[in-house]
Amino acid sequence: MTLGIELCYDGAAYHGWQTQKNAVTVQETLSRAIARATGAPPLPELAGCGRTDAGVSAVSYVASFRTEMRIPPERFPMAIHAFLPDDISVRKAAVVPNGFHARFSCIKKEYVYRLYHSFLPIPFERSRAAFRPYPLDIRKMCEAAKLIEGTHDFSAFCASGSAVRSPVRTVHYCTVSGTAEAAEIRICADGFLYNMVRIIAGTLVSVSEGKLSADDVSGLLLSGDRTCAGITLPACGLRLERVWYGDEPGLDGIDRNVRLFF
Repeated sequence: MTLGIELCYDGAAYHGWQTQKNAVTVQETLSRAIARATGAPPLPELAGCGRTDAGVSAVSYVASFRTEMRIPPERFPMAIHAFLPDDISVRKAAVVPNGFHARFSCIKKEYVYRLYHSFLPIPFERSRAAFRPYPLDIRKMCEAAKLIEGTHDFSAFCASGSAVRSPVRTVHYCTVSGTAEAAEIRICADGFLYNMVRIIAGTLVSVSEGKLSADDVSGLLLSGDRTCAGITLPACGLRLERVWYGDEPGLDGIDRNVRLFF
């Protein structure tokens, strides 16, 4: 059977999701825990809904793998708990259609980027939000964020040297909420380029600080010039919030849209 699992993790101690040589990753840590919990080595071929970067966290991340385990799916989160570190937790598990793939069946994702303003950094925020020494102008950021929405070529908001078939993505919404002291940027799209959210967040901060205007954001979308966009903000402020399969996020969306995966 194919098992789908919904997990959350604090990415501070990991070099991203994807397994890499000489680096601790969420995928490898989770794979080893699954093998121990099911008593079925070798490691499972674990598919994830996306490649989060080093230091990026996830509130609701979906993965899938083939297994012959005898553990009832509803008991799997508790069964694997003893084999996982404290910064990774499997919250749900369910049998999904054999045609389902956590990454390729996903139709959209939502990321949240958190910022805070203080005269000096706050230690307990260092792995949860990005520090800014200047107050945040929410009005200006909201104005610029609306221009990000829609279908565009996002080359200006992609890390240099990235190899993708197409830089065109559709952003369903890009919103900014909060105060001058703390803010959240929330972005939902059908897909994301490498470092796209962190660069968009950096660009909105540049608008807040008067280094760029909202009109400049429109120009960036037309020019595709990465060098004119804002900086890539640190990974600590970024988290994957939700992923959708059909009309519902997470495993609920898979269960209610089985026809999509055959």
